[in-house]
Amino acid sequence: MSSSEVEKVVLTLTDIEVGSRLVEALLQHVQTAGAAVINYADLLTLGRQLYPKDAMLGREVPVGIGMKLAFVAAFCRENGYPDLACLAVNPVTLRPHAGYAGDREADLQAVAGFDWSDTLKRLAVYAETARTAVPRRLKPRKERPADVAWYAYFCSHREACAWIGADDKKEIINLLMAGLDPESAAGRVRAAKAEFAEPS
Repeated sequence: MSSSEVEKVVLTLTDIEVGSRLVEALLQHVQTAGAAVINYADLLTLGRQLYPKDAMLGREVPVGIGMKLAFVAAFCRENGYPDLACLAVNPVTLRPHAGYAGDREADLQAVAGFDWSDTLKRLAVYAETARTAVPRRLKPRKERPADVAWYAYFCSHREACAWIGADDKKEIINLLMAGLDPESAAGRVRAAKAEFAEPS
């Protein structure tokens, strides 16, 4: 991951681990469906089928997938690959993640026609490099301490947290487990949730 990408997007270890699994799921999808798009929920299901015992992937919800797809896109860009993340679409808007800025049709065709044979070897190296770029302040927590930290924050900010639904809370807990503080986690989920809004 280049230093300019790290400055723009602060990835957590969860973003990197789940993002790596999503690269593999997208490769599987390309092998079976070519350039057909896949919605976030179906992509997570495919990843869980490939890695049924992966706890991080098991906790993932569609609202939190944007940063994982940012990892996928950065990996592809860094290695000169077509952007695999263009295949994954928001189930509401049917568009790729908010950070996507490519030529969709050209990218879909490039992804379907590309030789992905050396991808997994390069993915392992890229993920290891990305892990070293995660800020040291993001210390992972177990689920129970993350839940307690969220509850304490929620109790003192009930009105400000009125927008949070069940999946939003799951993603906030995931982010707390990845080392974010409650306010940052809620802000990141709120921004991600805005991407799920119906198009005007």
